Formats: sequence, structure tokens, C-alpha cells
Amino acid sequence: MSYDLRPLAGGFGARVICNLGNPPEGKLAQELLRELRRYRFLVFSGQHLNHADLLRAAAVFGPVDTDVDHAYEVPGFPGITVISNVFDNGRPIGIYDGDHEEEWHADNSFKPRLTSATVLYSVIAPAEGGETRLADATRAYDDLPPVLKEEINPLNAVHSIARLGARQAEAPGGRSSAADGALASAPEVEHPLVTVHPATLRNSLLLGSMVVEDVVGMDPAASKKLLSHLLEWATQDRYVHRHAWSEGDLLVWDNLAVLHTASPCDHTREHRLLYRVAVS
Repeated sequence: MSYDLRPLAGGFGARVICNLGNPPEGKLAQELLRELRRYRFLVFSGQHLNHADLLRAAAVFGPVDTDVDHAYEVPGFPGITVISNVFDNGRPIGIYDGDHEEEWHADNSFKPRLTSATVLYSVIAPAEGGETRLADATRAYDDLPPVLKEEINPLNAVHSIARLGARQAEAPGGRSSAADGALASAPEVEHPLVTVHPATLRNSLLLGSMVVEDVVGMDPAASKKLLSHLLEWATQDRYVHRHAWSEGDLLVWDNLAVLHTASPCDHTREHRLLYRVAVS
């Protein structure tokens, strides 16, 4: 098995041409993991994967995390969860990404241990809307003024799935997969505002527009102002890549270096169905 890698403009992201139905092993797998660390996200188009194939492909980037929300897990395939705006008998068939939500975050930041990478595989792609937007949280940190870096480097923030559920319920449509899921009662956790990547040793901003409660030890008003400023900074157009889905696309990103969100997608007009695997 071999692959052809083509970096995207600006060095954030790369397209990879290969067949993940026959995923790389050994040295090639290590090379592909290094490419993920270097470019922070990789796009594989034209894939034809069943659930077992998807788990094998995800394992190229690390151990599959099976501690997932079992309310949305694919039966018989631990670690695969459904992301969708498709409804069955009035309820979404998976984690509902919403018609109006725009929620910048890093996956599973409400857990004590951060997810290393996220794999998304598209089965039904909308003709309009439903993009996945990726923000380069590493370069965004690099470009901050030195005085602001000094201010935020020692700070921690509180991440709360309860807050996420409440904020999702307040959004137009009023549905919250977080509040309905099996992890809804997980306790809040603290993470640094600035994380250090264990492999690259580069700093990144760890933010979440709905999941981050506040900055530890900071006045609530000042905390809100700081978090809002950092998120606005990190999600400027110059740091954001917009991935418009096609069926058979597989997208993997370094969750320790990238923030992401889904763009709005009207479920009454366009369906969206993806399978997600988190890597520890």
C-alpha cells in the first residue's frame, strides 16, 4: 500500500490519495501519522468503507476510543458513533448536529483526557450546508501578541457537558444531543487554555463556544471577554478551512491542534450522515 500526499494552500491540511480499505501498516502507518501531526488534518476522498474498515483505518492514527456515548454508538462496532440530522419517528438517529448551531470546540474536551484525533466518514452528504469547518488553533496561538501569550499560558478553563447541553437546548430548534446522551451527567473538568502537543511540542488554543464554562480564578465578566476574544481570534477566515462533504470522504484531524464546527444544514431539505471514531 502507498499514498500520494498533496498539501493544501498555506500548509494547513493535506489531501491524501490512497485506499483506506487496505490501510497502511508499520512504517507507512507511522509516516501517515507524522503527516497528520505536520498538516493537522488530512482528507481522503473516494473511500468505500464498511464499519470494520472504518475502525481499521482509524487505528492508523492511534488506539480507538471505545469510551463513547453509547446512546449513539453503532451496535456491534465499539467506538463508532453516528453523527446525523436524519430523524426517525421524531428523533435524530445519531448525535444531532443541528440546523442552526455553530459550536466551535475540540472533541470530548469535557472528559479528563483529551481526544488525540477525530475521524469522520461521510455516507450521506448534503448538497447545501453541513460543512465541517476546521480552525488552526496552533497557528492562531503562534500569531497572538506576546503579552497576551504571557497572560493566558498559565490559565485553566472549566469544560462542562452540562453547560453544553443547556446551551444547545437554548439554540434555535431546542434539541441537545449532549443533554439526551449517556454522558450528560459527567462532572466538569479543567484543561489549560493553552495546550502543549505531546508529539510536536507546539502550543495550541483549547476553546469551546458552548462547552467552556469560565477561566479558573478570573472574574466572570473578564473571563467571558477573554474567551470571546480568543475564540474570535482563532476562528478568523485566515485560520479556517471549510470542508464541503462528498459521499465517501474521510476527514481526520489532530484534535489537540484543531478546533472545529459544523455549518448549518436544514434537515427538512438536506440530509447528513457521518460515522465518527475518536482516537485516544
